[in-house]
Amino acid sequence: MTIAFVFPGQGAQTIGMGKALAEAYPAAKAVFDEVDAALGEALSQLIWEGDIETLTLTQNAQPALMATSLAAMRALEAEGVSIDKAAFVAGHSLGEYSALAAAGAISVADTARLLRTRGQAMQSAVPVGEGAMAAILGLDLEAVRAVAEEAAQGEVCQAANDNDPTQVVVSGAKAAVERAAEIAKEKGAKRAVMLPVSAPFHCALMQPAADVMAEALADVAITSPAVPLIANVRADAVTDPDEIRKLLVEQVTGSVRWRESVQSMAAKGVTEFWEIGAGKALSGMIRKIDRNLTSRQVGTAEDVAAITAG
Repeated sequence: MTIAFVFPGQGAQTIGMGKALAEAYPAAKAVFDEVDAALGEALSQLIWEGDIETLTLTQNAQPALMATSLAAMRALEAEGVSIDKAAFVAGHSLGEYSALAAAGAISVADTARLLRTRGQAMQSAVPVGEGAMAAILGLDLEAVRAVAEEAAQGEVCQAANDNDPTQVVVSGAKAAVERAAEIAKEKGAKRAVMLPVSAPFHCALMQPAADVMAEALADVAITSPAVPLIANVRADAVTDPDEIRKLLVEQVTGSVRWRESVQSMAAKGVTEFWEIGAGKALSGMIRKIDRNLTSRQVGTAEDVAAITAG
């Protein structure tokens, strides 16, 4: 059995995530303490006792989800399961930063600061209400690309997330994305759902945020990860620190090639995926990508106990 560790992206956040891990494992609590110190605020208090609207703000959700993933990773390590149990790491959008931190390529403190910067930059790149994203269900990537091209009409409209064979997300100018949703339904999509997001992620409108991240990443120490990263924008393995830095900048405006990333790992022999952190969205996608692959969640103290007992 060959395993990959995968790390969730925005949307998986819940109030209380990681609290039981922190209570059960001092090493998990230390992650939240380190993130709080790096940001100069009690983010852990917001995660565990705050309101979901504030936690869902991009600048909070991104470091919060990373902290929860790294807490789960530290709990696994406390039980004797190290990062080299995995053949590869990968993450969905911001989860790529969690994957790199878990694999030791970027420190937890630097990752927290980068994700706070990333969240703020992505939020401010496009005025609220001018951008949008929509999930197109029931059309494949090529069909959605054609829909986006037809809907653009001189505005930005791109396939942003290729999540699984049944779901591709489009991102761009609000009117163009709304047109894409209607065109997709005309072209046979089962559903086209406007997403409750605060900005149009992973499209050309995010170029100002990419510029900010290029500057931020230039000043951060990145080393080779302990296990190869399957990068979002390449859907293939990367270990070179300079290449990782470049791809993290490209990721801001580039598509999250999640379906291809999972297929790439499967082609390299991965048969089981451990979703490290909050939620189970990635496990659902993985099942739709390849029914022969298995997945399990590692987001609670009970999950860690189940894995180490088995």
